[in-house]
Amino acid sequence: MSHLREPFPDNAIALAIRLEAREPMTSRHDGDTWDPATSVGSTATMAAAARAIATRADPELIDDPFAEPLVRAVGIDLLTRLATGETPPGDLVEQVWIDIAKIRTKFYDEFFLEATRAGITQAVILASGLDSRAYRLPWPSGTVVYEVDQPQVVEFKTRTLAELGAAPTADRRAVGVDLRDDWPAALRTAGFAPARPTAWSAEGLLGYLPPEAQDQLLDTITGLSAPGSRIATESRPNPRPGDDDTTKQGLHRISDRWRAHDFDTDMTTLRYFGERNEAAPYLTDHGWTLTGATIRDQLAANNLHPLRDDDMHMGDTLYVSGTLDQISN
Repeated sequence: MSHLREPFPDNAIALAIRLEAREPMTSRHDGDTWDPATSVGSTATMAAAARAIATRADPELIDDPFAEPLVRAVGIDLLTRLATGETPPGDLVEQVWIDIAKIRTKFYDEFFLEATRAGITQAVILASGLDSRAYRLPWPSGTVVYEVDQPQVVEFKTRTLAELGAAPTADRRAVGVDLRDDWPAALRTAGFAPARPTAWSAEGLLGYLPPEAQDQLLDTITGLSAPGSRIATESRPNPRPGDDDTTKQGLHRISDRWRAHDFDTDMTTLRYFGERNEAAPYLTDHGWTLTGATIRDQLAANNLHPLRDDDMHMGDTLYVSGTLDQISN
């Protein structure tokens, strides 16, 4: 899976985009694949564009120097112009989504840095997309960072950053595998050691999985985790009656803006709606001790613009992180 997850552009925000020359976007189906310019993969490029805009606007809060060149390399013209600043965000990218990109990046950056300060030397970034933490964070010597994503996405990022002359700041091990396949076996083949505590991130991922696949992913992470392992992800409240309809209406309004710029978008086709187990209580029931803060509270804590007219129901989404205290039965 790939990175920006939910409506644009919070890697909690997914904006699925394609060039007119590409095949029309269709809904998710078993066995679908993508690269950074298509289907779910385009959300990784949207996330990187958001980080590029946010880095330019607020470099003290977020610093991702690789976001802009990665977007340029993908080659989607409008996203390139947004990432480079040639086209101002304006109505295309509302300020709140830029601010959410800031707090989300900061949250996951701090999660990994705190984990390494606690002595964890093994990290796994699931659905790594165009995330560049393996290249830009100050990992302690001896840290191994596993990046798991679709083979085309992993290959693109590895090749592009090498061409840019970028070098990882950790022992980076790219694992090209679909999360619907046997990714634990691929992870072990790359050297992953389940007996060692691990720092896991599932950033902007869960809404792109069916409910039962989300549970299976969280179960697998728990099963691969030694006591003392850490996890960070988002936990979205279940929708109240009518919430999904208003969320879809909001996504359609954003899509209409992008279509006016010659992009055919339908952001509702990539996510799974409806009820599911909320991630935070599910993980707690499986032995994890978690803390968290809502997007609304994170915005306030960082003196950023508050959410207004939250028709996509983002404000109560929790960013959660915590530690595995015991092995779940």
